[in-house]
Amino acid sequence: MQTIANRLITLATVGLCLLIVAAGCNKNDASSQKAGSDSKTGTTPPQSKAAIGVSLLTLSNPFFKEMGDAMQAEGAKKGFDVFVTSGDLDPAKQKDQVKNFLVQKVSAIVLTPCDSKSIGTAIADANAAGVPVFTADVASTAEGVKVVSHCATDNLEGGRVAGRAVVEALGGHGKVAILDHPEVESAIMRETGFLEIIAQAPGIEVVAKLPSEGARDRAFSATQDLLQSDPEVNAIFAVNDPAALGALAALEKAGKVGQIKIVGFDGQLEARQAVKAGKLYATVMQYPKQIASVTIDNIAKYMGGGDVPAKVLLPPAIYRQADANTDSELK
Repeated sequence: MQTIANRLITLATVGLCLLIVAAGCNKNDASSQKAGSDSKTGTTPPQSKAAIGVSLLTLSNPFFKEMGDAMQAEGAKKGFDVFVTSGDLDPAKQKDQVKNFLVQKVSAIVLTPCDSKSIGTAIADANAAGVPVFTADVASTAEGVKVVSHCATDNLEGGRVAGRAVVEALGGHGKVAILDHPEVESAIMRETGFLEIIAQAPGIEVVAKLPSEGARDRAFSATQDLLQSDPEVNAIFAVNDPAALGALAALEKAGKVGQIKIVGFDGQLEARQAVKAGKLYATVMQYPKQIASVTIDNIAKYMGGGDVPAKVLLPPAIYRQADANTDSELK
């Protein structure tokens, strides 16, 4: 009798265990169904947003800060997560940022190269990984790599616009210095266009080309050196507004504001204020928000299987004191 009782107890215990296991399986099945689909519609939840990695030349320049912010805003409208980093004018750092983007498996990469030629190795890595690369404002000059599309101001024409402004400011006669940035394609194009116009003005002589990295502090030091080496210089063309404002600071320190005409490039707020005050002769306007919008739009089209242009160049415009006097943003 004891044996039969023990057997009955054992069978009851096994049955109870089977009920517990079955209940657990049903619970797991329900949890799996909830994780894999919407409980009401049975549809799969939307995937995470496509990620776009952006590495800009620098974020210390307001132009690129405005561009990066606009890319994030435009990307959000199209359902992208846009991650903006700063290359800080350092090609090696920018290449590491591209490597990180690839590890993170971004869907596309946007570059404003710190060095237009050496960026080629980073673009090649992205090409090998099958990640499309787009450039904004500054193009790559590296050979043998693929960039889907480039959007920028027409920098060659912008240089011509700046050259005409300097010829105008000097009445066709005088000595000119250039604050350049020969590592980046956009600055090279601006200088090329500028020199093209100056070559047509026999009364104007280019007496110096000084590296500024497009940075205010470097331009300040370069202009101080210029005033010592060639105090008779009459005008300065700076390849961007930070360099123009650095040159202005050097002239202010030397008490030569207004005596030497400065033409910048960007159309940044501080530069436009200086134009209105008569401290800068002019600046060449470009539009970072528009560059950002076109770039993000091209990425969306490309990812959707559409055709995108290999290059989009936006027209520049000169901005003189008369323009500043009617500029609503300065009132």
